[in-house]
Amino acid sequence: MANSGFQILGYFLALGGWIGIISTTALPQWKQSSYAGDAIITAVGLYEGLWMSCASQSTGQVQCKVFDSLLSLDVHIQTSRGLIVLSVLMGFIAIIISVVGMKCTRVGDNNPLVKSRIAISGGVLFLLSGLCTFVSVSWYATQVSQQFFNLNTPVNARYEFGSALFVGWAAASLTMLGGAFLCCSCPPEEGAGQQYYRHSQSQASTAREYV
Repeated sequence: MANSGFQILGYFLALGGWIGIISTTALPQWKQSSYAGDAIITAVGLYEGLWMSCASQSTGQVQCKVFDSLLSLDVHIQTSRGLIVLSVLMGFIAIIISVVGMKCTRVGDNNPLVKSRIAISGGVLFLLSGLCTFVSVSWYATQVSQQFFNLNTPVNARYEFGSALFVGWAAASLTMLGGAFLCCSCPPEEGAGQQYYRHSQSQASTAREYV
């Protein structure tokens, strides 16, 4: 029962992390304009994401423009896009697989060994999903840092970390933590085989007593 609760905890942690990954993908605040200079005009705030760039005015009006061309984007934006989309897809597959492999579900309950392996597969996919998100967000953050500290970058053209990066780091951590729980909560092969053998023996003895 405790092992089943451990699986449920890991599943919901990973599910919450996957929802955070989707939010990170959609948010445009991957980087925002910096106000580190004295001559910076703060009437308009600029921020940019993987899919669009936005301008926020002091009146509260926000205007966004979707990137027109994919091939004209920087390499780190294209790479971050690919990794984050792959992360979302792997997380979706991991959600389905983990439900099948968890002990609290009845799907494939007659073979605990196969069921435990399915749960491990879901946990591994969650780990890979979180890792892809972590690499995507960290790579983007590295590019923002390099451009910020580059002396050739004008002061009014510098950007800092946006809120989406912090959401992405937190989501990746939750997803990997939940995936690790799913992988560690499963019994070894010998224990699962013995459990399956005892289950079969109990069913056979029950049938004989009934006869």
